[in-house]
Amino acid sequence: MFLLVGLGNPGAKYSGNRHNIGFMAVDAIARAHAFGPWKKKFHGDLAEGRIDGVRTLILKPQTFMNESGRAVGEAAGFHKLSPMQVVVFYDEIDLAPGRFRMKTGGGAAGHNGIRSIIASPLGEGFRRARLGVGHPGQADLVHGYVLSDFAKADGDWVKKLLDAVSKAAPLIAKGEDDKYQAEVMRLAPAEKAGGRGKAGGGQ
Repeated sequence: MFLLVGLGNPGAKYSGNRHNIGFMAVDAIARAHAFGPWKKKFHGDLAEGRIDGVRTLILKPQTFMNESGRAVGEAAGFHKLSPMQVVVFYDEIDLAPGRFRMKTGGGAAGHNGIRSIIASPLGEGFRRARLGVGHPGQADLVHGYVLSDFAKADGDWVKKLLDAVSKAAPLIAKGEDDKYQAEVMRLAPAEKAGGRGKAGGGQ
């Protein structure tokens, strides 16, 4: 069994934000793998299904981004999951738009949702699925950037990336994170130019 978590902010006003690409990713996985209906549990929306035969829970915390750890910590604790059984999908400003990287453990790098999960009983050793959204170029612009909707021009790569993370999901269910990363980027190759900036400011 494992837990997939998508990070975002609840409510229609945030649904198209760059900060909500984590929600978009797990929604795509739930649709592609015919998960059951969403239910309210663990301060979030929870769906259950199977990916490549592995029992899988998908959680979208409804606590707002900076309190994500409440939902994730409670769900992981209830099901007695180790950090390696938890995979968190979220927006990464230090990756160019459309890039994708898997990582296990480490710090929050300014991401308030990740910081909250690290502060929960789960700790920092969980797996991270980092969805590149690019950087606005200046630290003081980050907050407004991630809380803005994707531009129309982003629509194509966003759709391709979401399709790829869902189609390749059997690899993540097997714990083969390196292969998962490679397959996502094979299915949705990102353009090499533009979008990447230096880290700066919280999210």
